[in-house]
Amino acid sequence: MGAPSTDDGGKNARLRALPSIEQLLRRPSLEARLAGIPRARAVAALRLAVASVRERLLQGEERAFEDADVDAALRALSTPNLRPVLNATGVVLHTNLGRAPLALEAVARVASVARGFCNLEYDLEEGERGSRYAPVVELLTQLTGAEDALVVNNCAGAALLMLAALASGREAIVSRGELVEIGGGFRVPDVMKQSGARLVEVGTTNRTRRSDYESALTPDTGVLMKVHRSNFALVGFTAEVEVKELAALGRARGVPVLVDLGSGALVALPGEDFVHEPTVPATVAAGADVVAFSGDKLLGGPQAGILVGRAALLARIRQHPLTRALRVDKMTVSALEATLELYRDGCLEAIPTYRLLTTPAPVLEARARRLLSLLTPKGIHARVAPVSGQVGGGAMPAARLPSFACVLNFNQPAAFLECLRKADVPVIGRISDGDVVLDVRCLAEEDLEPVAEAVAMASQGRQPC
Repeated sequence: MGAPSTDDGGKNARLRALPSIEQLLRRPSLEARLAGIPRARAVAALRLAVASVRERLLQGEERAFEDADVDAALRALSTPNLRPVLNATGVVLHTNLGRAPLALEAVARVASVARGFCNLEYDLEEGERGSRYAPVVELLTQLTGAEDALVVNNCAGAALLMLAALASGREAIVSRGELVEIGGGFRVPDVMKQSGARLVEVGTTNRTRRSDYESALTPDTGVLMKVHRSNFALVGFTAEVEVKELAALGRARGVPVLVDLGSGALVALPGEDFVHEPTVPATVAAGADVVAFSGDKLLGGPQAGILVGRAALLARIRQHPLTRALRVDKMTVSALEATLELYRDGCLEAIPTYRLLTTPAPVLEARARRLLSLLTPKGIHARVAPVSGQVGGGAMPAARLPSFACVLNFNQPAAFLECLRKADVPVIGRISDGDVVLDVRCLAEEDLEPVAEAVAMASQGRQPC
């Protein structure tokens, strides 16, 4: 084997020269930086700093360890992995960005119960154990018209639970056109399989009739199930059985009708693009026996799976062992209760999701122009342009939200977006036709200055990229 190259020799020498943690702890120039920091955190930061420099040396970078590397490591350790971002994508219910932002009332309620003890499962009037669902059951029955309600961790969990409780070991009849993938690779047939129900597909991808359900009914049929295609649309030569007609068939044959609404709007949203989105109260009124829907999509609350429907069926569901495995905590219950109270009181504008989905285009244009006015003095060349946003979260895929954005042209738009993501408060934008697009629909007025500052720093190379 030949002798190592000069470059390899230099790299190895720099690697051997890396200081030990004990040496760094005793280095006088680091005393001020590490003063007041718990020793465990200081050691973790020094290890991270040394590891980062070692990795760069291995990749060919030629520089020695510097005290500034410790500063970077300390910043990294003090920055939470889960933190706020500014959503300039134009997607309201962005799954990657945490979906629905909570109303201020919900945030305050969560803080009030999180900081100490609360009566999660304690009846204050009777002085004995109570139900953790009590704070939301009455609100949900009032708002939906259902007899009873239950809350679990998410809508997929709600669908799994209602099928396991009502159809395990029996047949569940579903239209082929409703066997959707709900995201993350999870599919309705997979959820049904885990529940123990036996899937019976009827109809075709694009057309399913009442007669298809009728001919599939057997003495072993446990439920008729309808799944709202919330994350895609079928257009053209199509036909489906509405909930009212399916419920009539179920009642005539003594078979419960379950509906997985997915997004779960409690009220009708104004606008032509929203008119075909079914609401939970309308679905209950149409005769569905149990309806499952999400808490953190169109409802605008915390992540949750909500079940409403007939009391006798909800009682069976509540008694199933999976109910405990899927149950929600005090933060979810408190946030959901506060959100539902806003619906009850008619304070829809206080719910961020509702407000963001219904903001008029002129308001958005004015907001985009204010952002432009903040960018221009910083030497940023941009223009205001009409754009189209999305509801997101697998809801109403055909709906387009007319909006406005500041559009910026950079030679390397992807690299520029990376810089924005590394701002103190990360800014998440998108690329369209090679331009950087900052849609203002999901930006509050107080967000505009931080966005402008992040853009300026990124364009001037002051943001780490």
